[in-house]
Amino acid sequence: MNDKTAETQGTSHSLYIDKALRSDGAGRDASRWGPERLRQWHAPEALLRLISPIVLLLLWELASRWGLIPQRVIAAPSQIGGTLWTMIVSGELGRHLLVSLQRALVGLSIGVTLGVIAALISGLTKRGEVVLDSPMQMLRTIPSLALVPLFILWFGIGEFTKIALIVIGTTFPVYLNLFAGIRNIDPKLIEAANTLGLSRRELIWHVILPGSLPSFFVGLRYSLGISWLALVFVEQINTTAGIGYLASDARDFMRTDVIVICLLIYSVLGLLIDGLIRTLERFALAWRPTFVRN
Repeated sequence: MNDKTAETQGTSHSLYIDKALRSDGAGRDASRWGPERLRQWHAPEALLRLISPIVLLLLWELASRWGLIPQRVIAAPSQIGGTLWTMIVSGELGRHLLVSLQRALVGLSIGVTLGVIAALISGLTKRGEVVLDSPMQMLRTIPSLALVPLFILWFGIGEFTKIALIVIGTTFPVYLNLFAGIRNIDPKLIEAANTLGLSRRELIWHVILPGSLPSFFVGLRYSLGISWLALVFVEQINTTAGIGYLASDARDFMRTDVIVICLLIYSVLGLLIDGLIRTLERFALAWRPTFVRN
């Protein structure tokens, strides 16, 4: 009788444990999707950042459809999207974009090259600074747009004038930042290099140039922004292709949708190229102990 009682008690105890485990799992499942769990859930930051632009676009679209924003002021987002798709499919946008990119990259390449050469001459030798720095500072203070009449008289209104104006605008940011980077090298590094017996060429190659790279990239990013600003202006001087020409032509016909598309292209391209430079900077400056890595 005692054995049967013990067996019965053991069976009931097992059933109680199994029931408790099941109820606990159900409780956890319920708490996982319950109101408290939902209140603790947070939307991703990227999703939250999209809310305000989407709301603004919706308000813009509604205001355009209700006539609160006339088309002559600015077109509706739906119309801008339709025009953008039409220009992409027809190839018109690609043709103008290719011309603008070619002008900007050629002018930027020449300007950066000239700025680097001038900064190396002025920064590495005292005689070079005496000879070259003063003319560079004088030319830097002259607005690029003020040179337009003179350049037209000298070189006409062809592609050379357009690229030359971009070169003038992109040379000086690289020169100023690289020159400052060379002159601001830590004297302790130079002293350590001299202690190790490095020659002047080795000092320049292994110490001065790597140490001035951060300043060079700052100047390069400034030059990139100036190249886009100059491009907007030069493509309105007797041009038949380019994003600036497209915007100027749309202004004459009051096509606000095309003008907005041109502005978006300038901003997106500038952002993409700046991201490319940042990536290049991350690889080039990987040796820096203080360089932030994600």
